[in-house]
Amino acid sequence: MITPKPFTIRRRRFLAALAVGGVLAAVSRLPAQNAPAIIPRKGRLKQAVCGGVFSGLKLELDGMCRETARLGLYGIDLIAPSATLKQYGLLPTMVPGGSGIQYGVNDQRNHADIEIKMRAAIQTAAEAGAPNVIVLSGGRKGITDEEGLAASVEFFKRVKGFAEEKKVTLCLELLNSKVNHPGYMCDHTAWGVKLCQQVDSSRVKLLYDIYHMQIMEGDVIRTIRDNIQYIGHFHTAGNPGRHEFDDTQELNYAAICQAIADTGYQGYLSHEYTPTRNPLETLEKMVRICEV
Repeated sequence: MITPKPFTIRRRRFLAALAVGGVLAAVSRLPAQNAPAIIPRKGRLKQAVCGGVFSGLKLELDGMCRETARLGLYGIDLIAPSATLKQYGLLPTMVPGGSGIQYGVNDQRNHADIEIKMRAAIQTAAEAGAPNVIVLSGGRKGITDEEGLAASVEFFKRVKGFAEEKKVTLCLELLNSKVNHPGYMCDHTAWGVKLCQQVDSSRVKLLYDIYHMQIMEGDVIRTIRDNIQYIGHFHTAGNPGRHEFDDTQELNYAAICQAIADTGYQGYLSHEYTPTRNPLETLEKMVRICEV
């Protein structure tokens, strides 16, 4: 069993470095005996967090899990299953799958290597009761969008049957190529939706990052409503700056979350921002805003 190191490295470096592994029993939502008192949540959305929201606290995994459980959240994104998560009744709500922002499924030369890692991640997620495995398209690097789409569809068709069998959803993340990730291919919802349609599997969906898609497209609520059947997971952050969302930001998360909940969405919404103020107080405020 591989136990994650303290969560002091940034998300993208973690994804690139993680070795998927471990065989774990199913994770229970019930808290462990020594877990903190849980703040009850009444909203319709199942909220989770990414490690960056604890930035500056230098918490090890146990501390992150304790605070996540205390706030009544369901789990932590972009992390492998572990005994520590299970101890606090938390899920690894998005398990790394072996692809990267520049090294992705849009290039056939990467398929054999990523497929091995992806299948291992699916197996690990299934054994832990984790719902999702993240997939990244990779950078363009001279590959046209049409070529990259065809290669990505080919890859997903190779692994979709295994994901369906294990009841794990593969979530292709939408990222912006304008500010944070130049050259990233899956940078528009329409490209991702076209992929989902061609793969034609209930276990292949999009990770709709609200911050990234605000930068690339805007029109967030309409896009979510029109494409909710292809969305398996959400990430939040304010724009500009990718910090907490408040009245200085251009995204109205209360309205966005209301719209998501009204679609009947049953997946997870995970916070992925870098706080500028007290991280724990900030997270509690963000959770309340999204508690619709």
